[in-house]
Amino acid sequence: MTVSEIEAREIVAALRAGAVPERGLHHIATGLDKLMDAVDAELDFVSSGAGRGLSKWIRGEYGSGKTFATRLLCARARARRFATSEVQISINDTPLQHLETVYRRLMERLTTAAEGSPAFPSIVDAWLFDVGEQVTALRGLSDDDPAFITAVEERLEDKLAALRAYNPAFTQVLRAYHRAMSANDFGTAQQLLAWLSGQPNVDRTVTSRAGVKGNVDGQAALAFLRGVLMLLRQSGYAGLVVVLDEVETVQRMSAPAREKSLNALRQLVDMLANNDLPGLYLVVTGTPEFFDGYKGLKSLPPLYQRIAPRFEEDPRHDNLRALQVRLLPFDTQRLLLVGQRVRGLFPAQEGARVQTVADDAFLEAMVREVTSGFGGQVAVCPRIFLKEVVDVLDKVDQHSDYDPRGRYKLEVNEAELRPEELAARRGIAPSAQLDLEEQTTEAKPAEEKPSETKPARTRKRSTRRLDG
Repeated sequence: MTVSEIEAREIVAALRAGAVPERGLHHIATGLDKLMDAVDAELDFVSSGAGRGLSKWIRGEYGSGKTFATRLLCARARARRFATSEVQISINDTPLQHLETVYRRLMERLTTAAEGSPAFPSIVDAWLFDVGEQVTALRGLSDDDPAFITAVEERLEDKLAALRAYNPAFTQVLRAYHRAMSANDFGTAQQLLAWLSGQPNVDRTVTSRAGVKGNVDGQAALAFLRGVLMLLRQSGYAGLVVVLDEVETVQRMSAPAREKSLNALRQLVDMLANNDLPGLYLVVTGTPEFFDGYKGLKSLPPLYQRIAPRFEEDPRHDNLRALQVRLLPFDTQRLLLVGQRVRGLFPAQEGARVQTVADDAFLEAMVREVTSGFGGQVAVCPRIFLKEVVDVLDKVDQHSDYDPRGRYKLEVNEAELRPEELAARRGIAPSAQLDLEEQTTEAKPAEEKPSETKPARTRKRSTRRLDG
């Protein structure tokens, strides 16, 4: 498939920064075809007349490409008229036990193929426009007829009747939003949408006009999610894909917070099983330790039993239709292949020279150099390897006398490495590296010594952010 110059530049810019590209992932994806085919079939089921929700639990070691796979999954889902949202779970910014925060992040990152992100305002406006079109078709009223607004509200009530008993606040705010837009009170309208999206600190005078008060709390968040799903289906969307990425961070929470987080996941699974979230395709990613460890899913047996894997010894025979699937780590052949694909789409000024100088033999040498620099642990190398590949291609393209063949050497600034990469670089276990970083943080001396007149301060254990 031909890659556009804009896509190529976006892909290379992301890899240059050591990040996963936002789009064009299919141009460099390797080893994911069978999984994506299985996901496509499940998305078709979710979007069918039955409209039931499903979940997919993707496990993989660091470097296996979980974020890449879910971002590719979302891109394919948007092409099938799904809305998508990627939420990265973290201890500080988006703790899983606070469903209201997860819902807010979900709404902030709601994306559609047509509108991009954030898409919620456009979805609501399109839905209301469709309601107005129905009123015109059924009752023959134009939008400048004095009775049009009332007729639209009546039609709105009919379309939200099923939701009203479940979440009356959602329908009340939508009705108030319609009135505000009809009165050209766009400031009020935007605040009402912000409240529906879970944003805190919306002016009370605005919410009181809609007959609601307070904010979207944890338990209400799932009811509001159901409202969003209904709006999407009534607006012609196939459904909603929600990715909860890096849920393994719950293992480093306190026991009460971890228990609440896992119960939140169980609640989502139960609601999907009861068809309370029709049109939702939930994707959860984590490390094997999260799925199999006693600080992970095993600490909540009812949830663990629902998604426990049955993996064959040979991963080639994995059941990709199962709730839980595994991503295999990169090997040297996949690393070489993705390097070749990046070289193939690299937006070079001197394309022929780049292809000749950075030929397959050189890329193979780069694979050996980079992987040996991380103790032969190929699984942790993809991010650094692709960053190095782009750096070399940049230099070859800019300098006619630059030839890295035979003299390329990996030089790593440890400050830019992630914990798992740093552990591989130093030849220690990732958990040991995390402990070392925490101890180093605690051991740093204070820049200013406390005066003798000040009471001694008790030093608290530092908390390390795990949101990347």
